[in-house]
Amino acid sequence: MTHTPIAQRTLGTASPLTVSSLGLGCMGMSEFYGTPDEQGGTDTIHRALDLGVTFLDTADMYGPFTNEQLVGKAVAGRRDEVQLATKFGNERLPDGTMVGINGRPDYVRSACDASLQRLGVDHVDLYYQHRVDRTVPIEETVGAMAELVRAGKVRHLGLSEASAATIRRAHGVHPITALQTEYSLFTRDLEDEVLPTIRELGIGLVPYSPLGRGLLTGAITRSDGADGEADRRRSAYFPRFQGEALSANLALVDKVREIAAEKGCTPGQLALAWVLAQGDDVAPIPGTKRVAYLEENVGAAAVELTADDLSALEQAVPREAVAGERYGDMSHIDG
Repeated sequence: MTHTPIAQRTLGTASPLTVSSLGLGCMGMSEFYGTPDEQGGTDTIHRALDLGVTFLDTADMYGPFTNEQLVGKAVAGRRDEVQLATKFGNERLPDGTMVGINGRPDYVRSACDASLQRLGVDHVDLYYQHRVDRTVPIEETVGAMAELVRAGKVRHLGLSEASAATIRRAHGVHPITALQTEYSLFTRDLEDEVLPTIRELGIGLVPYSPLGRGLLTGAITRSDGADGEADRRRSAYFPRFQGEALSANLALVDKVREIAAEKGCTPGQLALAWVLAQGDDVAPIPGTKRVAYLEENVGAAAVELTADDLSALEQAVPREAVAGERYGDMSHIDG
């Protein structure tokens, strides 16, 4: 199988980081989307690097903690090829219990040290606050993150799921290189305020779940698509996968499938190509733990969308037609 070479894109202007235009989300290798698969995850990371997908995304909470270890082992000996991103802020205990969102400066420092140890590296390229702690001024959290940059432990700073106002305040303390937030044909609310703000400030966008947590691949049906009991997508935590909402959303996917057939690609490749077409400051991180799905995602780089294609997609999947909130509990999203 041949693949179009993966181009590079630059995130941020004040503190620029060059990454592969398509990244790899590593979360599902360890938790949430079915049975963990360390060997499959390792094989997928190795194949990603061989294909030029060098922007790897993890977080301390995934596993918890085990995903960073997996990623660290997988990139050992190839660290110089990788743009390594991890996150702090969703505090968990070793048994998986969620403690809460923590943005206190002392926690920022200790979380970073722990991540570096698990990853087996002396620095990470991009360090995100995973969720905004509304009990701690963002200036204090980012101030502590900036200390990590000065100490050489972190090269660039990022935020995840932050509001426009929070982003602006954070950027005033230290340049923010990237915002990671959910963005896909199924999730476009950031276009109202957040996207204009980060473009004004020169901050790159790293969309997670660019395939709508798998819905936009066409692989999920009303009766299956969940990888065993551990697949959290089938829980009430993700309303778009429930009942009538799922039926309505799958009807939208059918329309995407029709356009994909005309383009000679898969629905997932078409959906990823749409995200890639939203700007050169956008680097999505579709997640997978399987080499075959990685290779399918990489194929999106060869899908060229015309203005007519983009218009057809947006008519096929109007923003208001997507059924269900993206999370059952949106209280952890900064607003």
